[in-house]
Amino acid sequence: MDDEAMIAPRRGAMTDGVPPGRSRGRLADEVYDTLLGQLMSLRIEPGSRVTIDALARELGVSQTPIRDALNRMEAEGLVVRVPHAGYHIPPQITRQRFEDMLELRLLLEPAAARRSAERASLQQVAGLRRMLEEMAELEGGGGLMAYGAFGLRDAAFHDLVALSAENQVIREALARLHTHVHLFRLAHDTQVTHLAMAEHEEILAAIAARDPDAAAYAMRRHILRSGERFRRLFDERRGADEMAAEA
Repeated sequence: MDDEAMIAPRRGAMTDGVPPGRSRGRLADEVYDTLLGQLMSLRIEPGSRVTIDALARELGVSQTPIRDALNRMEAEGLVVRVPHAGYHIPPQITRQRFEDMLELRLLLEPAAARRSAERASLQQVAGLRRMLEEMAELEGGGGLMAYGAFGLRDAAFHDLVALSAENQVIREALARLHTHVHLFRLAHDTQVTHLAMAEHEEILAAIAARDPDAAAYAMRRHILRSGERFRRLFDERRGADEMAAEA
């Protein structure tokens, strides 16, 4: 379903900007889903500015659900709020920044997985398993919103591993990178989701088995393989840009 089709039922008579039969929270969720789809499809371009007024007019809703959705997106690293200048979409990452992030992840995340295998509570292991179940449901879904939601849960899975490692410094360092947000905006590639699922399963199995060495190895292998997949996307994008320049 495209963005216009999603928004269309919300146009018309409203009370305080909320269509009859929809709560403020539900409407904010729908706006969030629409904006996520636009962001992952690059319809909202990296580096561009977005304003609440313009989005309210485009989507036919009041400013309140727009503001709620943007606040949520800011917390997830999808948009950046600039004082007195509205919101901006983070620029697409460069190849060099990608390589730098990959190097840092290889230093931090295998160590976090090792500690998670030693320290994770039963509740945290169960939480990791639920996260993978949600990702499995999204993997089979079509469309850019499902792909974007998969990317956010991918980030949440890695964050939960870091949380269960009980090392707040590692967790904060990884959160500041917003690695997954940047990477999943590169392209809509179903292979990324399919292969990531199998690798996440290996990480979880090692953590659940309380095997620190296996957990660290599985995490390192996942990051290296993920790096290879996204490196290919960078190469494809560069090739497309070179062809366009020659045309």
